[in-house]
Amino acid sequence: TTTDFARHLTRFLSEYLPHERNVSKNTIASYRDAFVQFIDYMSKERMVMLDRLTLKHLTRDNVLDYLKWIMESRNCSPATRNYRLAAIHSFCWYLQYAVIEMMEEWQKILTIKAIRIEGSSLSYLSTEGVKLLLEQPDTETWNGRRHLAILSLMYDTGARVQEIADLTVDSVRISSEPYTIRLFGKGRKARIVPLVKEQVKILRSYMEENHLDDPNKGTSPLFFNNRHEKLTREGIAYILNNYARMARKVSPDLIPEKISCHSLRHSKAMHLLQAGVNLVYIRDLLGHVSIQTTDIYA
Repeated sequence: TTTDFARHLTRFLSEYLPHERNVSKNTIASYRDAFVQFIDYMSKERMVMLDRLTLKHLTRDNVLDYLKWIMESRNCSPATRNYRLAAIHSFCWYLQYAVIEMMEEWQKILTIKAIRIEGSSLSYLSTEGVKLLLEQPDTETWNGRRHLAILSLMYDTGARVQEIADLTVDSVRISSEPYTIRLFGKGRKARIVPLVKEQVKILRSYMEENHLDDPNKGTSPLFFNNRHEKLTREGIAYILNNYARMARKVSPDLIPEKISCHSLRHSKAMHLLQAGVNLVYIRDLLGHVSIQTTDIYA
């Protein structure tokens, strides 16, 4: 459509976020989903179709009712509600400069507060739990060797699942010491993470088996499926959960009922903290912007 809402939303998602704010593709996708739901809400609940949706419909009352709707009608969690609000807040920050004549309304929307979420205990594995998990892949098979490389690297680096999925061959530096890997985190910020020798042995063997030590393979995905396409976050989570179920049958006490790829990240951070490693180093390893984020482990 050619409404002012469509025009500014398009620029917000395709120009402002990626080029002016340097926001990651995943964040942009999340923000896009928030506005898809808002458009859905306006058409179903307010009877305002997309071709008639304008910026005048983006009001504090409509935003509040939309947030209430996604929780009550869509059964979204408070965390999801807060993510959707963050997307709208970001859009309003942009609109404060793009549509100055409606500044008062944008500032009213910016006063909407996120819902306080009760803190929950971190899901992480003990060192024995991590060892048990990594014993599950059958290294007699190609899939098993690949899965061991993925899970062990995710733990060793404390990487986010998307950071593992996005790895390319030229991210790895294991030809000589110090052994490192380059990860791209939130906001496309790069960080260099050291690798332990045990991890390097697994990774080197995996790369040699799959001919990833070829100089021409630099831009190829480090971890790929049978079609040689890079793995998705969902694919890696599926791999982890399969082995978690296997490990839970061996020792239920060592593997929590709810486990995610982030659990391995939490596990690495907790094990470093328990070993006496300074929080500042853990912050840098995990790629946190603020030490306050890392403080949750303490």
